[in-house]
Amino acid sequence: MAKEKIVEPVEEKQKETTVEFLASLAVVLVTGLFIITFVMQAFEIPSSSMEDTLLIGDHVFVNREQFAPPTKWMGPLLPYRQIRRGDIVVFLSPAEAGLYVVKRVIGIPGDRIHLRDGVVYRNGEKLNEPYVMHKEADMPNPYRDNFPAIPASDMYSVTPQWQALIRSYVEGDDLVVPADSYFAMGDNRDVSYDSRFWGFIPRDNVIGRPMFIYWSFETPPNQYQHKEFGERIQFLIHIVIHFFDQTRWTRTFKAVK
Repeated sequence: MAKEKIVEPVEEKQKETTVEFLASLAVVLVTGLFIITFVMQAFEIPSSSMEDTLLIGDHVFVNREQFAPPTKWMGPLLPYRQIRRGDIVVFLSPAEAGLYVVKRVIGIPGDRIHLRDGVVYRNGEKLNEPYVMHKEADMPNPYRDNFPAIPASDMYSVTPQWQALIRSYVEGDDLVVPADSYFAMGDNRDVSYDSRFWGFIPRDNVIGRPMFIYWSFETPPNQYQHKEFGERIQFLIHIVIHFFDQTRWTRTFKAVK
């Protein structure tokens, strides 16, 4: 006589109610909105001064909070820290109002900086900078490559303000970085318009640190200078047409360092 097979009742998985789903969705949206509003900021690389670390047309997310003054209520949640040598930072240009710029910090307050034949020395030690490019090394520029030994002048595109101030920060062969300021240069060292030409970055000008590239698109040099409405629409149409074939897919989600 065949035995009857006893089938255990399967508990039906409790379905998520509409209210629970909406509550979960609200948490996700609020968290995302908080991050976008207070922690992250999207930024597009406008020039070749940071090649090959960052290319024109790289779109990065910038951590706005990491270098901000710690707050009591957010301190335990966010990894605040001081700006360090070698950090890549986004900041408001001291030379052009409203312009966002990205460079690498070479000197922090108290550091002594000078260049000899394009090589950077900090506090008397020659720096090993594997990220640096010299794409126009055959174009001589004594001021650029032997800073600050060569006097600043208009012929080297040095701002008038920096021409008037630079000597007050020079001691011997070195430029000394003052308090609450940073000396920064681009990785594409021969074409970078940086602290050598307009001076120090004030601490209050620092926006944050680029974290990763979320999208990269082949973009013409100086596209950021095309501000007319028609020019913007024309490039937007170009992006739509060439989104797939001119997106640099291998750079997507690449960490910035």
